[in-house]
Amino acid sequence: MLGIVAASTALFASIGWASGIVLAQMPAKALGAFEFTRIQLIFCAALMAVLSSLFDLWPSIDWQHWPAFLVSSLGGILLGNLAMIECLRRGGPRLTELLLCLKAPVVAGLAYFWIGETIGPVDLLGGVLILAGLVIAIRFGSQAEREEGVAGKRLLSVVLLGLLAATLQGAGFLAVKPALTAGAEPVAVTAIRLLGAAAVISLASIWPSQAVRADTETSPYLLFRTILPGVIGYGISSSLLLYAFANTQAGVAAVLGSLSPLCVLPILWATKGKRPGLEAMAGTAIAVIGTAVIVLY
Repeated sequence: MLGIVAASTALFASIGWASGIVLAQMPAKALGAFEFTRIQLIFCAALMAVLSSLFDLWPSIDWQHWPAFLVSSLGGILLGNLAMIECLRRGGPRLTELLLCLKAPVVAGLAYFWIGETIGPVDLLGGVLILAGLVIAIRFGSQAEREEGVAGKRLLSVVLLGLLAATLQGAGFLAVKPALTAGAEPVAVTAIRLLGAAAVISLASIWPSQAVRADTETSPYLLFRTILPGVIGYGISSSLLLYAFANTQAGVAAVLGSLSPLCVLPILWATKGKRPGLEAMAGTAIAVIGTAVIVLY
């Protein structure tokens, strides 16, 4: 029963990230990767810290895991999300999500070498089906990349940024798994990760360089559009996935938490009229079968 609940939270995390990344494209392009990330981190860190205090979650934290929190905060959140937002700005939500689905094999490989965790044959089959479905669904989802002129050197930069984001984010989640299995509350762990990243990016914003300045003036509407996907992604989805990491194998949680590319397709269809083709639907069906294999068996 616990495994099914953990799998379900990872799936809901995927839905949340898919919604958030579609909402994030406009404000990310307007503000730039640094300012967009800074606003999100500061607000979401404050929100999760308040929630952790209100529900008295801080006592669940064993501070002997501070090196893991540091790695997860600076690498997984700060650097990982800066790379992801820049990838989103250059390549759009569909291509970004395709590249981020590589978190699953990255986490599975790191979990094997780092903490000696292996994936059973059934879970491995389900993971392979999901990844195959993801690649098919996103590859044939629409003509978005060509419409947005993502090709050549620009495409190469998008791919490199996406791979970097997937690796850093995956390692960031895996780093805190020992703390989670020791009893740390996911919301409190999320708050710690966000507070560390928010502190560093706030200090970096003092640097007198155009690279850390917003590309446009921030309005109340733009601020709201920036904060909303941050709450969905950093707050809700990250906490759900951390719960899954605590209660099931890291590779399985990462695979189920990588289904956001599939969720992006119907969202883009509904919001922008980009209808997925038959190949995308076939890829979705394959991924759903893979999910059922993991969850039910």
